Amino acid sequence: MDSAEYERKIAARFATFDQDGSGYIDREDFSTAARAVLAEFGTTARSDKGQAVFNGAEAFWQGMAGIADVDGDQRVSREEFVTGAAKRLRDSPDRFAEIARPFLSAVIAVADEDGAGATPAAATRVLRVLGTPTELADQVAAVLDADGDGRISEDEILAAFAGYCGVDPDA
Repeated sequence: MDSAEYERKIAARFATFDQDGSGYIDREDFSTAARAVLAEFGTTARSDKGQAVFNGAEAFWQGMAGIADVDGDQRVSREEFVTGAAKRLRDSPDRFAEIARPFLSAVIAVADEDGAGATPAAATRVLRVLGTPTELADQVAAVLDADGDGRISEDEILAAFAGYCGVDPDA
């Protein structure tokens, strides 16, 4: 993948994180994502699962800001994301997935409605409320169940997230 194509894909990743379309990624984008997931599954913010989602979102924001907020203004511009985060994501997508682990783990727990693990259908719901178009959400959710057991594990979601954020050409 050439440099221009890579930067285009990274810019698209930026749009995924910029939940409110403000042109910046900030703490509120992560809180918005947390609230959307909780509302989709009827989970209250004060519940243990709700608190885990908000705590995970905060940890994810702190990790994002730590690698990308170059000017320290508590928000990540598209330029900071493309130039600062892109290199770090390309060099170490697994590290970025680890930053996201608390949030992703908590979201999986909320989406696990029967105690047997999150299903691809639940993953589709999560992806949709986070702004993924329905058709794409269906496709992505089907691929997340890498072992085909009908459930999405934390390891499967982390591997997929690392590929997506590391801009795997197929992700």
